[in-house]
Amino acid sequence: MVKVLITGGCGFIGSNLVRHVLSNHADWNVVNLDLLTYAGNLENLAGLDKDYPKRYSFVRGDISDAKFINALFAKEKFNIVLNLAAESHVDRSIEDPGVFLSTNILGTQILLDASLKNKVERFVQISTDEVYGSLGKEGRFVETMNMAPNSPYSASKASADLMVRAYVKTYNFDATITRCSNNYGPYQFPEKLIPLMVLNASEDKELPVYGDGKNVRDWIYVEDHCRGIVAVAQKGKSGEAYNMGGDAEKENIEIIKLILDSMNKPHSLIKFVKDRPGHDFRYAMDFTKIKNDLGWTPQTTFEKGIKNTIKWYLENNQWCASVRSGTYKDYYQRMYGNR
Repeated sequence: MVKVLITGGCGFIGSNLVRHVLSNHADWNVVNLDLLTYAGNLENLAGLDKDYPKRYSFVRGDISDAKFINALFAKEKFNIVLNLAAESHVDRSIEDPGVFLSTNILGTQILLDASLKNKVERFVQISTDEVYGSLGKEGRFVETMNMAPNSPYSASKASADLMVRAYVKTYNFDATITRCSNNYGPYQFPEKLIPLMVLNASEDKELPVYGDGKNVRDWIYVEDHCRGIVAVAQKGKSGEAYNMGGDAEKENIEIIKLILDSMNKPHSLIKFVKDRPGHDFRYAMDFTKIKNDLGWTPQTTFEKGIKNTIKWYLENNQWCASVRSGTYKDYYQRMYGNR
């Protein structure tokens, strides 16, 4: 059996990755490490400890706590580490950059150090397309581009990527990096664009849109991203970075109008608001490298993925209400408080 640590496994991408691994890789045992901050929701994985009692366990903890991390690594003897733990919301990073440096940079270094000491065989750093900065109307991000982050969040992720590179070069440590475009799908925290717009529209609330809504993002269905992470963990070359994208560039306003139309809601719900500082104009990923080297391509079209996503949020009212009210935080106490 392969012992795998997934950090940030109660977040949006992390919880989908935990489910993907357990469903598709019977020889992988998963330890899910999450601090359960505002976006970490244990309810995202409700029932997995019963469905996979011998292959799944949850540990609450902070990746920037070196003493805790060293003890965990010494106990579990991980073969693979998939590091998704991160503060990830750009607006929050503008308001409070310090926590992003602590978690995203220091936390990554502590994980790398523990992995090196405990002979982890493969470390995968899950990064973001935002480390490259912003594109104009033409071109796509390729792995050989210099990083040029424009927000405290993306700067912290770029710094973590450089730390991973340093461990590969200095210590001959086996590590890879994945950089992905905007994810969408089930279990995404509703401060993000698609779930926010779906839930606001369902309640006939205003849909706030930054600037003129013309900013462009490349969208990837979260299940495709999970397949890519596993492919890099299994077959990626140490020291390399791999871009992933959905080949689905859309203007923000286009996404919002599509959501409204699919829900039979009027465009008059759209409210344009002042743009945020340093708002990157366009992201687009060239994933030729991972396609040629590892055989990965996105399998879910945007048309199918967005339909599934809207349907999921509308059919999971209890999950949405719990997250928006903050009562999901009580789930940990109910499940683990008396153990």
